[in-house]
Amino acid sequence: MGRVSSFAIFLAVSLAVLGGMHYYLWARLVRDPALPEPWRRIATVLLAVLALALPIGMIALRLAPRPLARVVPVAAFTWLGIAFMLFCAALALDLARLVAHAGELLAALLRDRPDPPADPARRLFVARAVAGTAALATGGAAALAFRSATGPAETTEVPIRLERLPPALSGYTIAQISDLHVGPTIGARDVRRVVEQTNALRPDLVAITGDLVDGRVSDLWRAVSELGALRARHGVVFVTGNHEYYSGVEQWLEALPTLGMRVLRNERVTMGDAGASFDLAGVDDWSAQRGGGAAAIRRALERRDPDRALVLLAHQPRGIDVAVRSGVELQLSGHTHGGQIVPFNLLVAATQPYVRGLHRHVEGDRAGQIYVSRGTGYWGPPLRLGSPPEIAKIVLTT
Repeated sequence: MGRVSSFAIFLAVSLAVLGGMHYYLWARLVRDPALPEPWRRIATVLLAVLALALPIGMIALRLAPRPLARVVPVAAFTWLGIAFMLFCAALALDLARLVAHAGELLAALLRDRPDPPADPARRLFVARAVAGTAALATGGAAALAFRSATGPAETTEVPIRLERLPPALSGYTIAQISDLHVGPTIGARDVRRVVEQTNALRPDLVAITGDLVDGRVSDLWRAVSELGALRARHGVVFVTGNHEYYSGVEQWLEALPTLGMRVLRNERVTMGDAGASFDLAGVDDWSAQRGGGAAAIRRALERRDPDRALVLLAHQPRGIDVAVRSGVELQLSGHTHGGQIVPFNLLVAATQPYVRGLHRHVEGDRAGQIYVSRGTGYWGPPLRLGSPPEIAKIVLTT
């Protein structure tokens, strides 16, 4: 009963947010510019239908036959991303207009002159200028965002010093792939390109930090099996993200080792050679129904040697406080996509301690580091604005 209530609340809130955003778009793009008939009616109906696109797309993803199960969600998510960008553009122009109007009022008061009477023609001109500017700005930004999301990932080299790393391992490289989201819009060709880029880095280890898939093994295996071509001296390791738990996690955890991946589930392994090594731990995502989160970190690190260098793979950055208190020198995470579409990064920052990049984290008398990947793929709309996809080349140094 509790799950039903939670889902009902989530659905109600989601529909309210979508409805509010689309009403605002209708007001700024249709009502205020006074579109003539029949364009006003057509635009009104279109926006009403598009407001329902996301819930319809989510239902189609699970229930509709192919190819509708792929086409409808792609269209729905793409519109959601464009609508968000259009909403932000219109809102920014509204705020600029309010600031300008406040300045005019202040100037009138300082000159001791009354505010001039409203001019309907001027108001209509401004409304149409706002609508046109928002549409043009969004169109240009969406084109750039689409190119960024669907093009090759950036390779980011990140040198990170670990105090306890053996000198013989200085220069050890970890290629981090995160949030690839193989699914309706990311297929075998995209995975193959990621594999080629990663292998070109010649890493000692490949670490996949969750959210690899958005779908079942039976639907995505052809694309995911391309990861079997990954090559690294010490192999490929994987930890779960939240989206694995939406996609049949147990089946994926059985299938991925057949590609040569080692799945780390709340455990610690030794990386390196006989003469020099460090500890690598990996934990299940916080979405795991049993044993995820802080308890998973503690379980993976119990009875460890505090004199050995320790790197933790954890999908979400929010466990960094527990990790540092447990002696982790470096945590590799993803989940945030770097915000994916500016200014959504501001909302992500309200829920996660770090959004992207390398950070030093202090807990009492202990300090550690965390690198948060921007993600190698994307989720939802095939759009990335201000946060291009990446494959991180982590270079450990002494």
